[in-house]
Amino acid sequence: MIQRFNKRNFKNICNKLASLDEDLAIIVRTHGYPPMWTRANTFETLVHIILEQQVSLASALAALNKLRERLKEITPERFLALTDEELKACYFSRQKTAYTRGLAVEMLEGRLALSSLETLSDEEVRAKLITLKGVGNWTIDVYLMFVLQRADIFPMGDLAAINALKRVKRLPKGVPKDDLQELTANWQPYRSVATMLLWHLYLSSPMRQRA
Repeated sequence: MIQRFNKRNFKNICNKLASLDEDLAIIVRTHGYPPMWTRANTFETLVHIILEQQVSLASALAALNKLRERLKEITPERFLALTDEELKACYFSRQKTAYTRGLAVEMLEGRLALSSLETLSDEEVRAKLITLKGVGNWTIDVYLMFVLQRADIFPMGDLAAINALKRVKRLPKGVPKDDLQELTANWQPYRSVATMLLWHLYLSSPMRQRA
C-alpha cells in the first residue's frame, strides 16, 4: 500500500512523530509545524530539482526564474529550442544542460510520462527515474516527497537533513551512515514528514547561524 501525506493528515503525522520522539517534539514546540512542501508533477518541477543538485536553493531558484522569463512556460519543446548560450545565460551548467535536454527528449518521445508514475510504488518510481542521465537517488527522493507526497522517504544524500539530524540527536560529525539509517528507521512509516521537521529546523535562523 502506498503511504502518502496530505493537507488533511500532515499535522496529525507531525504530532504522532512528536509523541514518539522528544527531539522532534522540541522542533514543533520551538518552531511550530513545518511547511508542507509540495510541487506539481510537471517537467518544470523536475528541471527545478535538477537545478537544485549540489547548489543552494537560492541559486537554483534564480536559474529557474531566468528560464521562466525566457520561456514563459517551461515545456520540453520550448526547452529544447534553446541554444547552449541561451541556457548559459539562464545559469545552466554544461552538465545540467545535458541532463535537462535528456529529460526533455525522454518526455517528448513518450518514454517518460510523469502522470504514470503517480500509481507506481516508491521502488517502481525509483527504478524508472534512475535510468535517466543526471537523475540519482537524491533527485528521486525529492520527487517522491515533494511531488508524489510519499510519506516514508528519508533522503540520505541531503546534507541539510543529515546535518539537522546530527544536531538534533547530538551526534558526532563522523557518525556512520548505517547508524543514521537506523535512527531514521524509528520514524517509519513517516520519514518524509520527519525530514520536513528537520529541514524546518535547519532553515530556522538559529540553526543556520550555527551550521
